[in-house]
Amino acid sequence: MFGVSDGLVSNVALILGIAGASTDAAFVRVAGVSGLLAGAVSMAAGEYVSLRAQAELVERELEIERISIAENPEAETAELAAIYIERGLNPEQARLVATELMSDPEVALDVHAREELGVDPNQLGNPLTAAAASFWSFSIGAFVPLVPWLVGSGTGAVWASAGLGVGASAAVGGLLARLTERSVVRTVVRQLVVASGACLATYLIGGLLGASVA
Repeated sequence: MFGVSDGLVSNVALILGIAGASTDAAFVRVAGVSGLLAGAVSMAAGEYVSLRAQAELVERELEIERISIAENPEAETAELAAIYIERGLNPEQARLVATELMSDPEVALDVHAREELGVDPNQLGNPLTAAAASFWSFSIGAFVPLVPWLVGSGTGAVWASAGLGVGASAAVGGLLARLTERSVVRTVVRQLVVASGACLATYLIGGLLGASVA
């Protein structure tokens, strides 16, 4: 949803900015397609690098934890017991639970990863899958405001592109509200304000730049 929203807002803003300067359909189409591809590739690359770096960092922390569990089991047991005492267990219960968990090195590593690092070692995510999801979600959003320029031109295409971009942003806002159980009206209005503001600002700036060049 966030990828679709990013694609919608950024490309409708780009398209209308270019259209404000020149309503030449071929020029706007090239800009829109370029914006779609550049944004989608950028999102995918950023997602891949970010998730890969995060996974490598967690893997390094897990390796450090694995070595510590093997070489300093008493210290790690005490550390785990202290965590459970903070959670409400009395010292004796906490020590018993920690000792039991530490009896299996793999279970101990899993528990330490969750309790100390706050991660699930089995759900670090796949960088390639995340990159592909970002690429396609951004592309879908960015394609929507481009459609009018593939079949039309001029003022009609400008209004249609703006309408599609703002309308689709509102739909995304409604879906996000449902998923997050927030106010539908408030979320939709927020999306409308952001999308409309971006459209208006870039169109006006494009118009000023077009007029100054002319």
